[in-house]
Parts: sequence; structure tokens; C-alpha cells
Amino acid sequence: MSGAEGKEAAAAGDPGRSLGPGDASPDEGVVEDLPLIDEKAVEQLTEGLISHYLPDLQRSKSALQELTQNQVVLLETLEQEISKFKECNSIVDINALFSEAKHYHNKLVNIRNEMMMLHEKTSKLKKRALKLQQKRQKEELEREQQREKELEREKQLTAKPAKRT
Repeated sequence: MSGAEGKEAAAAGDPGRSLGPGDASPDEGVVEDLPLIDEKAVEQLTEGLISHYLPDLQRSKSALQELTQNQVVLLETLEQEISKFKECNSIVDINALFSEAKHYHNKLVNIRNEMMMLHEKTSKLKKRALKLQQKRQKEELEREQQREKELEREKQLTAKPAKRT
């Protein structure tokens, strides 16, 4: 193999030959080759590259848009479910308030019944006290009358001096 053939074989990736310190790098000369590239070829390669990847990119774009729309729908549904849970919690709170109100209503009914019972008892006690007071006054009056009778009787029984005629 000659030196030029060795370089070509090395540049072609010949596995039998490795690059040595005297061999040129595969990137060497690329800058010099650039002015030789045809603009039409670049345009065709660009169009080919775009035509190759554009359908996949458009499908990816539409898939991403669909995913974004689905996420928006899911977020709205999630917000609705959260509001339903909040309503359920408020209903539980309302039920607790109603049960508490029922409890206090029962307490008020019990207090009212106790007050009515106490009113009846006090009325009976007042009547009894009035009867006892009237009975005591009657007894005192009778005792007073009895004393007066006894005093009158004693007066009558006391000796009176006879009148001298």
C-alpha cells in the first residue's frame, strides 16, 4: 500500500490500518472543501431533511396540542370535583349545626317543662301558705275571743260590793 492509498484506506475507515502520527486527521481539509459545496445540493439536502422530519414533528405538535387540551379538561374536572368535596364538607358542617340546634332545642324544651313544673309547685305552695295563714289568723282570732270571754267571765265572777240601800 502506498502512502496515498493508506490515507484513503484510513479515511475510509479501513480497520486494517490505524492512523499514525504522520497521517492527516479525517477533519483536515474540510474547511477547504466548503467552497466546493453546491448551493443547490445544500437546498436539496435541507428540503430532504425537512421533508423527512416535518411530518413527524407535525404529528408530535398535534399530539402535544391534544395532550394540552386533555390536561385543561382534566384540570377543570378536577376543580369541579374539589368543589364537590368542599360542598360535601359544608353539608357535613350544616348537618352538625342542625344536630347541635336540635340538641339545644331539646334542652330548651326540658327547661320550659321544668319551669312550668316549678310554677305549678310554687302556685300550690302559695295557696297552701295562704290557707295556713288564714287558718293561723282564725286560730289567733278565736284565741283572742276566748281570752276576751274569759276576761269577761272573770269580771262577772269577781265580787262586786253590794250597794247600800
